Amino acid sequence: MHAWKEEVMRRESDLDLKEQIVRIVDEVAETYVYDDILANVGDYPMPSRQEIITILDEVEEVIYPGYYGDWRADRINYKYYLGTRMNQIYEGFSRQIAKSLRHNCVGAHQVCDRCMRRGREEAIVFMRKIPEIRRLMRGDVEAAMRGDPAASRFEEIIFGYPGIKAMTIYRVAHELFHQEIPILPRIMTEYGHMVTGIDIHPGAHIGERFFIDHGTGVVIGETCVIGNDVKIYQGVTLGALSLPRDEAGELVRGTKRHPTVEDGVTIYAGATILGGETTIGAGSVVGGNVWLTGTIPAGTKVVIEPPRLQVREGHVEEEEPVIDFQI
Repeated sequence: MHAWKEEVMRRESDLDLKEQIVRIVDEVAETYVYDDILANVGDYPMPSRQEIITILDEVEEVIYPGYYGDWRADRINYKYYLGTRMNQIYEGFSRQIAKSLRHNCVGAHQVCDRCMRRGREEAIVFMRKIPEIRRLMRGDVEAAMRGDPAASRFEEIIFGYPGIKAMTIYRVAHELFHQEIPILPRIMTEYGHMVTGIDIHPGAHIGERFFIDHGTGVVIGETCVIGNDVKIYQGVTLGALSLPRDEAGELVRGTKRHPTVEDGVTIYAGATILGGETTIGAGSVVGGNVWLTGTIPAGTKVVIEPPRLQVREGHVEEEEPVIDFQI
């Protein structure tokens, strides 16, 4: 009898807790009603972040055949597998582009044939750019081999260098950005940021044979213009100065906010270069931890003032002088 009563009390307690869950669901659902920022409750979902990552993986297989994916590319079967992957990319991008367009469409609550058709068309536009993306990535991989004495094989660069991973994602996202596809490019580059520690806005313009060594903490802003044969190290920021605001206090958008880096520049670890009017002239070298907010001419070497060492010789008391010298 005692055990039966305990079971009844347990069930009543569980029921009370579940009723609380129901009330909590009602309270949370109520917050959705007028929320047009955090909630996307409608007839059509937003693009799928997970599916976009899957599509990126498929594009990576096409760019680097035989390196990624579960198929072995040989001279007999590669066209079959390539055709399969390209069809998957087409179907996936068509759906995700249509969803991203439909989200901003006036008739988003209805079936929008125009968005669906444009999704298919834009997917084809992107796919035509894959040969050029492959050409650019070959240059980036070769630049890594030339620029890193620790690299012994192209395979280890393709498989293991975070800069190559980040640039692959960036070059895909950059094309979609300039096709004016909303949402998708930022999802892609933020995923790249998450897995590599390298933050490249898809709107940045980056030239050929670009090499990011080590990479962690690199930031490249939306309106950056980077030339050919540029090399940067970890912790480099190509960013904006404090941003102007209009009379209503809103940020002024659509202006060049980030620096221009001309051909053949090397920027060492921890350097910070800011401002839309800042230009780093061709062939210049920017030393580690340098802070720049102004233009430097071509062929310039910029370094910070050497640190001072304070050396204590032997055993000295606190009040005794120390020897200062520059290094």
